Amino acid sequence: MIGQGWLRGLAAIASLILWLGLAATPAAAHRTTIGSGDGLPIPSLTHGQMAVIATNRGAILDLADRQVFQDETFYRLRNFIDLQYLHCFWGLVPGSGDEESPFNECSHAYLSATQALLLHMREMKGDQSATRALIKKIELEMLLNNASLVLCRYSDEPFNTADVIEPHWPELFSHWPSLFTLTGAGLTLLAGLLFFLRFLLTPAKPKSHTAAA
Repeated sequence: MIGQGWLRGLAAIASLILWLGLAATPAAAHRTTIGSGDGLPIPSLTHGQMAVIATNRGAILDLADRQVFQDETFYRLRNFIDLQYLHCFWGLVPGSGDEESPFNECSHAYLSATQALLLHMREMKGDQSATRALIKKIELEMLLNNASLVLCRYSDEPFNTADVIEPHWPELFSHWPSLFTLTGAGLTLLAGLLFFLRFLLTPAKPKSHTAAA
C-alpha cells in the first residue's frame, strides 16, 4: 500500500512542476499561429459587448449547430470558436471578464468570433428569421447596458482565425480568482490520479475460504 508520506510528497512535486512550468512561460507567447495561409479577420468587442455575447453564447451556438447550409466562413469561424474556447480553459475560470484576468484576452477572442459567426449567419442561405430575431435581442441588451461605452485594453484588438490566443500565464499569480480555480482543478485531478494509482498498486486481499461443514 502507498504510504501517506509518499502521496503527499508526490503531490508537492507535481504541484511544484506545474507552477514552475506556468511561471516559465514567456510573457509574449500569447498568440500561436495555426495552419497555413491567411485566416479570417475577426473584429473585436468592447468589454460591455463581450459580457452580452457571453450571456447569449449558448443560444448563438445552438442556433449555429442547427444551420442546414454551412459555407467555408461558417465552418472556419465555428472551428475557431471551439479551439479558442478550449485554449481559454473552457470559460471555467471566474473573472474572465475582469480586465486584470489572465484569461481576459483569450475570452475576448472566442466571444468576438461568436459574434462574428452570428452576424455571418444572417447572410447565409436558408431561413434566417431566428438569427435576425436573436441579433435584435442582443442589440437591445447592448443598448440597455451601454455596452459600447465599456472598454478595456483588448476592446480595439482585432483577432484572426489563424491565431489562437493563450492565457497570460505569468499574470496568473496576481489574479486570485484564476489562481484559486486552477489550483482547485489541478488538485482535484491530481487526487483522482493518486487514487487510481493507489487502487492499482494496492495488493488484493486473499479470499478467505470457509471450511466445509
